[in-house]
Amino acid sequence: MPNKQDALLGDYLTSGESHWMWKGFRMDLALGDIANLVGGQLNGDAAIPISGAAIIRDANAGDITLADKAQLASQLADCRAAAVLVPPDVTPSGVPFVTVSNVHASFAKIVEHFRPHSNTQPYGVSAAAHISPTARIGRDVVVYPTATIGDDVQIGEGCIIHPGVHILAGSKIGNHVTLFPNVVLYENTVIGDRVIIHAGAAIGAYGFGYDTVDGRHKLSAQLGYVSIADDVEIGAGTTIDRGTYGPTSIGEGTKIDNLVMIAHNCRIGRHNLICSQVGIAGSSTTGDYVVMAGQVGLRDHIDIGDRAILGAKAGIMTSVPADTVYVGIPATADREQFQKQAALAKLPDMRKQFKALQRQVAALAEKLNDAA
Repeated sequence: MPNKQDALLGDYLTSGESHWMWKGFRMDLALGDIANLVGGQLNGDAAIPISGAAIIRDANAGDITLADKAQLASQLADCRAAAVLVPPDVTPSGVPFVTVSNVHASFAKIVEHFRPHSNTQPYGVSAAAHISPTARIGRDVVVYPTATIGDDVQIGEGCIIHPGVHILAGSKIGNHVTLFPNVVLYENTVIGDRVIIHAGAAIGAYGFGYDTVDGRHKLSAQLGYVSIADDVEIGAGTTIDRGTYGPTSIGEGTKIDNLVMIAHNCRIGRHNLICSQVGIAGSSTTGDYVVMAGQVGLRDHIDIGDRAILGAKAGIMTSVPADTVYVGIPATADREQFQKQAALAKLPDMRKQFKALQRQVAALAEKLNDAA
């Protein structure tokens, strides 16, 4: 007899080494059906059965795989996959293939067919959740046990609030928001529609601001909040501090990786991509479509222009113009930084040459002294 967890989450079994098979969902497809599913051009037998999807190194017999570049297609000879998904500029040999304009988006669609999310998601509010009588909760909202929802909180339609989530007083959440386990929203946090916040993220903690009074550090006023626009995604363990008096804001469509720190009063633009372990100091701003690679560090009170790209581990000490690439510590424009690195690589040989010249000069000086 299935237990409560089976009823909530679905019963799943492993199949081979490359994919999950979910009872009640799994449906093999013919290759022709795969082509129709993704709107691709079939090259091969339409009747070939496809039972799963996996990357080249994990693919088993019956799987479809993907090769988004020619060098990956060259690995297909040692792959057991029954077919491959490719872009228009790749033509593999010896294996049936489906050509699509966007390989990764199409492959994701295939993977979702074979590994769907459980459709047994419970609806309603658990009696084991702690909900203030003044909170307002929209239609079709799921609130799991041990979630806590404070006074005057507003939650829109279709939201999913996982176990251990804490939403403090006065926070406002839009429609179709998902908060994974142990997310904390401090008081007065504002969240738009279709936002996803992963486990353990903390939104709206006090900013790191202190005044030194009589030799002691005293916490300065931290009376603001965090505002997160529509379609933002925030990774696990990320922290975003509230503004001092107004908002720390995250613009529409921005995607933030795990373990990112955004300090008080920052204004992050629209559609930024911020990778893991980035740290952004207080009152800095970014434009739209900015990309920050892993472990980038921004000092306080600087501005990053639209579409700027900041390379991994870049130490950003000054404002960055739009449409530029900055790398290095301290960061400079990529061309300048590469010239510096090229010069640094020559320093050992230049040092040897300098010492040789010193010896030659010393020898010449000795001869001149002897001649005198």
